Amino acid sequence: MSEVINTSTQRPAGILPDRAQPHNHKIEQAVLAAMLREPQSCVDIVVSLIGNSSENFYSAAHRDIFQAAIELNAAGTAPDLLSVAQKLRSMNKLEAVGGEIYLAELFSAIATTVNIESWCKILLNLSMLRRMINACSGALVKCYDNDVEPVKLVEEIETDIYNIRNVGQPDVIKDLKFLIKEEFKTLMEIRNHEVKVGIPTGYAQVDEFTGGLKPGEMFVLAARPSIGKTSLALNIIANVAYRGEQNFPVAFFSLEMTDRQITRRLLCTEAQISERLFWDGSFKDSDLPRLTSAAANISKAKLFIDPTGGITISELRAKARRLKSEHDIQLIVIDYLQLMHADSRVDGRQQEVAEISGGIKKLAKDLQIPILVLAQLNREIDKNASANARPKLAHLRESGAIEQDADIVCFLHRNRDDSKNLADGASTEAEWIIEKNRNGQTGMVKLLFYPSRMEFVAAAPMSEQFAPGSAPAQ
Repeated sequence: MSEVINTSTQRPAGILPDRAQPHNHKIEQAVLAAMLREPQSCVDIVVSLIGNSSENFYSAAHRDIFQAAIELNAAGTAPDLLSVAQKLRSMNKLEAVGGEIYLAELFSAIATTVNIESWCKILLNLSMLRRMINACSGALVKCYDNDVEPVKLVEEIETDIYNIRNVGQPDVIKDLKFLIKEEFKTLMEIRNHEVKVGIPTGYAQVDEFTGGLKPGEMFVLAARPSIGKTSLALNIIANVAYRGEQNFPVAFFSLEMTDRQITRRLLCTEAQISERLFWDGSFKDSDLPRLTSAAANISKAKLFIDPTGGITISELRAKARRLKSEHDIQLIVIDYLQLMHADSRVDGRQQEVAEISGGIKKLAKDLQIPILVLAQLNREIDKNASANARPKLAHLRESGAIEQDADIVCFLHRNRDDSKNLADGASTEAEWIIEKNRNGQTGMVKLLFYPSRMEFVAAAPMSEQFAPGSAPAQ
């Protein structure tokens, strides 16, 4: 029997109306036949590879057969030939799929189930192509709508494409009893130092508090202007991308500096040479080997810099997804949040910042990578009578949503006056204050800042009162 009755074309309106979408009737038969012949093993394999959506089948008859088999399996009944026939009969769909005669023909469509995995992959690929056709044709129709907002349409298309990429991925809703075993094993591996919780920042004392930059988390680093938050972010990027025992691909979205400025800063910091030497003509040939060595070291890094100013959350999401897909980036750094824009007009800057902050947190969860976000503090801290007043969560500029969305909120603090007229190579004290830590302790880590090379390094070991495990800061 060739093509069974009740076959759907699944064809969207307005595009190639006389042409069938990509499909393979024999492959669909083979997958269903494997499920009927060896339900105890093959049903689980099929579900794990293509999911439990019948839309992965082109034929409406095959979709009904697959749905019947899945429902039987969920009820604890093996979906063999007889049980599937009875299930379809109870659904009043047995005759529509071709009756028991077609089910028997289906059962005999293969000699062995050994190639079930490769059949599922072919089936899933064809399903993805059909979904792409539907998404693109739908977008094409919407483009003719005069009332459509292009930015929102682009976001819808990007979301559709991203969802298509995840077709066949395991269900994100998981039963706790299956998670317990996995997490217990993970905790034991962490205890035995077999795995790291997150990506190390390169500042060991900070990582003791936070566990590093953990997947799915939004890590906020805030400071007043000219304190050095961009420098510290670049130091972290260097530690992650090319200084560590294990290096990771990083994406840096710089809304304030150009890509050339960033590259120059990284070069000079790595070579421990002040940029000023190039501007005042005092750079010496004896310093050239250090600069050359730094360039060679940095060039090995997988660091992707986007200097787009005023980037929107949808643009960030699209670029980040592409970088994740093409280069498997493991960390995103944004400099800085308040320079971003929402996708649409909102009532007030606080609401806009809240939308941006929520979008960043969602992106971190979707991509399952950490996002380090730099943020500006408001001027309330400058009104404090003490010149060395330390920042608090209330000083986050323009929105309390940043505090709510972030998993970790840190402040970089130092007295700006201490670095004035400082000799080349000299340092000044700074503090990395961990003010909020959703999954750990808060506290403070001492740093030394070298303005000549724009680098923060760990100071001497912290005093006992600031050690991890101490009481959270009030």
